[in-house]
Amino acid sequence: MVGLDVDERKIAALNASRSYIQDVDSADLAAVVRAGRFVAGSDYDLLSDADAIFICVPTPFDAMKAPDLIYIEQAAQGIAPRLHAARWSSCKAPPTPEPPRSSSCDPGRVRAQGRRRLLSGFSPERINPGDKQFTVENTPKVVGGLTPRCAELARSLLAQLFAHVHVVSSPRTAEMTKLLENIYRSVNIALVNELALLSERMGIDLWEVIEAAKTKPFGFMPFYPGPGVGGHCIPVDPYYLSWKAREYDFYTKFIELAAEVNQAMPYHVVELAAEALGRQGKPLAGAHVVVLG
Repeated sequence: MVGLDVDERKIAALNASRSYIQDVDSADLAAVVRAGRFVAGSDYDLLSDADAIFICVPTPFDAMKAPDLIYIEQAAQGIAPRLHAARWSSCKAPPTPEPPRSSSCDPGRVRAQGRRRLLSGFSPERINPGDKQFTVENTPKVVGGLTPRCAELARSLLAQLFAHVHVVSSPRTAEMTKLLENIYRSVNIALVNELALLSERMGIDLWEVIEAAKTKPFGFMPFYPGPGVGGHCIPVDPYYLSWKAREYDFYTKFIELAAEVNQAMPYHVVELAAEALGRQGKPLAGAHVVVLG
């Protein structure tokens, strides 16, 4: 197995058995490096003998909130001359936790690359950093292939790495699945953030409300208020679908409204901090504020 990256620092760390990924222990990495089962480098010729290639690159948005797919394009251009007939290639999410980034694609991206014989399928990331219960190994893996043969190759490959692989009818379905999962979280976080703002004015402790609502054994999942949304997926993925929707003359009202609410929360947190400091007779300017979480 080989790892290809343009970041020489990551290459050096991996070859020295130093993991920069939160949920991958350096000791586990060292075992496969010592056994000669993994090597990292920056030369695309490393892929010449590979039978399966996973493209795991950032897919951020630009200043206009439109998808910036330059990293996928660059990776595909480097891979293309090394392709051979037996190869299976997939666009999937990177395991790196560095924001703001995602490896989601707008629905149809893999199909468009597939026409150029560069991508065969899509398998979205599902990772919750620091979660000891639901790990990479026991979280079901979704994958969609351009053809039934692509899908079967993907399933047989991923089945060696994951306990359960769920095959969908196409890469577009897999791409939309990833977007739905993160938009679901974005919208619900926005909802509870808005309720937090209302509860402040009403003098109600929303945290107590959430704890009470959690006692309902059906039809409710707790989300918690905070200073917007974090991670490398949720702040980015919704814009991929809202951008794509415009191609179909469709306006995604919930997605846009959720983004508006969540983007306003950091400013509200600053206001709360200023008010708290004011009650102590201290100005915000020059104050040292510790943010935890």
